[in-house]
Amino acid sequence: MSLYVMKFGGSSVGDTERMKRVAKRIAEKQDEGHQCVVVVSAMGDTTDELIDQSKLLNENPPAREMDMLMVNGEQISMALLSMAIHNLGRDAISFTGWQAGFRTEAVHGKARITDIHPERVKKALGEGKIVIVAGFQGMTDEGEITTLGRGGSDTTAVALAAAIDADFCEIYTDVDGIYSTDPRIVKNARKLKEISYDEMLELANLGAAVLHPRAVEYAKHSGVPLIVRSSFNYNEGTVVKEEAVMEQGVVVSGIAYDKNVARISILGVADHPGVLARVFGSLAAHQIDVDIIVQSGGQNGEADFSFTVGLSDRERAIEVLNKTRDELPFRDITFEDNLVKVSIVGAGMVSHPGVAAQMFDVISDQGVNIKMVSTSEIKVSCVIEGGKLQEVIRALHTAYNLDTEEQAFVGGPETRR
Repeated sequence: MSLYVMKFGGSSVGDTERMKRVAKRIAEKQDEGHQCVVVVSAMGDTTDELIDQSKLLNENPPAREMDMLMVNGEQISMALLSMAIHNLGRDAISFTGWQAGFRTEAVHGKARITDIHPERVKKALGEGKIVIVAGFQGMTDEGEITTLGRGGSDTTAVALAAAIDADFCEIYTDVDGIYSTDPRIVKNARKLKEISYDEMLELANLGAAVLHPRAVEYAKHSGVPLIVRSSFNYNEGTVVKEEAVMEQGVVVSGIAYDKNVARISILGVADHPGVLARVFGSLAAHQIDVDIIVQSGGQNGEADFSFTVGLSDRERAIEVLNKTRDELPFRDITFEDNLVKVSIVGAGMVSHPGVAAQMFDVISDQGVNIKMVSTSEIKVSCVIEGGKLQEVIRALHTAYNLDTEEQAFVGGPETRR
């Protein structure tokens, strides 16, 4: 008998019929002799509807009250799913995140888990019950309700799996595994039987939406095997683990993209030690993440540099930088929005020279200019204009021998909660 944590996203429990199908799937897992803990996201569009309602009342609602509102979506899912399982003659119990023992830092909207006390979960398992836990939520030591931000339910599932020493953590989504790229763009994308934590972490950080980076970090740190599979069929999924076997002839495992990119350029900054530290220290103090940074030497003791931020952070980043202008003068600040980041990832790149050069050639052949480049041992990222993103991805997919004859499975729209 094994202990499974099973996470179901919003599309998997999007309506009562899908809820019944998920309940049946959980019952089947129990019939195989396994113990089951289930983590659920909010149903379908529930989250968007709650946000829309809040905006009708207050365009800038307090973060605390938004957390109080947002946790309700997952709590509706957990209770309804428990009812559906009971209807199948099984014993189930639902817990909120804080009832399941999740403690977080005191940050509303994107709190991090600080500790887990899963005694109630373990007790219910010992009584033979199926345990349903609301994802995406926790509580501070002071009793304040918090949410975990984007990918929070994935993170809930993996962290809980580590806390209760689960044998496996299954992430059920609309696709039946990890593909070499977005199967909505490349219909014959390659489904990977397995992938390493490091490769998956790079893909997740670079825009692949099937798993959230924090969830992968938790899994790598705790050694929890992740299995990504579809809630719409019974196909074998993809295993995410410490080391994965590289397929013959495949150097690049996956191609990811991120449309949430803006480039900011600061021109005419004094070229002396400590300038970059002050600029990016100011951005960090305002919780603005910076990705690729490129500096170029200027003339007359000045330098220019560019960096990328999330598109939603662009206006705030410029505002922060303008406030530093008195103590850190610069000639001008510019930005570009119509950009995307496309990346190739693969552990095999370490021992195969020329992979990056091939990527540059492929992008050039599509008539696309590369604006910024970032590399590591197992990835190369290029910031390009967004007009030909799909053509670039398809060309790269073919160039790195990732095309297959089989058509990828996509079951329905999925959101990462």
